[in-house]
Amino acid sequence: MSLGEQLDRVPPSLIRRFFELTARMSGVVSLAIGEPDFDTPRHIKDYAVEGLMKGFTRYGPNRGLPMLREAIAEKLRRDNGLDVDPEREVIVTVGANMPVLMGLASIIRSGDEVLIPTPAFVSYAPQVILAGGKPVLVPTRPEEDFKPRIEDLEKHVSGKTKVLIINTPNNPTGTVLTRSDIEEIADFIVEHGLYVISDEVYEYLVYDGYKHTSIGSLNGLFKHTITVNGFSKTFAMTGWRLGFVAAPEWIIEKMTRIHMYTVTCPVTFIQYAAAKALRDPRSWEAVEEMRNTYWKRRDYVYRRIREIGLEANKPHGAFYIFPSIKETGMDSMAFSEKLLKEARVAVVPGKAFGPSWDDHVRISYATNMGNLEEALDRLEVFVRKIIGS
Repeated sequence: MSLGEQLDRVPPSLIRRFFELTARMSGVVSLAIGEPDFDTPRHIKDYAVEGLMKGFTRYGPNRGLPMLREAIAEKLRRDNGLDVDPEREVIVTVGANMPVLMGLASIIRSGDEVLIPTPAFVSYAPQVILAGGKPVLVPTRPEEDFKPRIEDLEKHVSGKTKVLIINTPNNPTGTVLTRSDIEEIADFIVEHGLYVISDEVYEYLVYDGYKHTSIGSLNGLFKHTITVNGFSKTFAMTGWRLGFVAAPEWIIEKMTRIHMYTVTCPVTFIQYAAAKALRDPRSWEAVEEMRNTYWKRRDYVYRRIREIGLEANKPHGAFYIFPSIKETGMDSMAFSEKLLKEARVAVVPGKAFGPSWDDHVRISYATNMGNLEEALDRLEVFVRKIIGS
């Protein structure tokens, strides 16, 4: 099946739909987009200008600038326990979304199946389809903190299964998989001879004493793992569009070929800035400041959601909360559209993260406290009109 035929099977993103609706309306407080409200730290901007002035304005290697790959390898050894060769096992990418598709394209063949625990980021299933595979959605349970159960994975695995996608900390739930959770998943991967794509873009945004564990760091798992990460959430660099992957050499080689015939390479002066940023203590001070701010917002939003009368799990990472709207008797599309129209508050329908989640919505707290207070005040009035005080 051609790429054009695959595209016909992929619907537009519901997140983008609500983003566009919001842009056409006045007075809307948006809790829909997962983008840091912080500006990129000034010293990183200065490094980009420095890169420009030093002449980093030409094509770079398909795999990314050596100085950035080396800095990434240092970061992966220090923070993730991944001992990688920056020359052969790292590639710098345009954002951290495209490399999921690149990884899938490197591994699966037409008709191969990919396990996706849901609720899941909106791009995963369409990317599996674009790569010629079949997404197999594996529901989780709110009462188990939305963590994938091995028993459920076992029910959905088949002879055609090639890949499992995991995302921790998770978008949209904020769930963080513990080391014990990761070890169970690793055993499942090895037993069935699968590969795992591990999306770790929110790795530094964890709260309540939780720690991030990279599955590729476990003994023998690197050869099974594509670790996807980026700079958008860590350093508030969403518009800079810079990501990276650590994976076995043969996968990186295939990803490099995709770069050769599509984007060629990421922007070189941005790569220069990122390489310098990774080695600058000020960058990590900024990360800690952002994390602490999100943590305070998490506490506020979780408390307000519960006071409003909606059930929600406390997120331990990322900057999302995924409350149930069962009490309203509405599905997620009707609820979200009515909330936007009547209260001028934008959220994302849970249906966007899997068909089983039409009784939830995603709320992002990546906005300032003033906006959060106003939005949740409006949400409270809206919900209590529906379910009573």
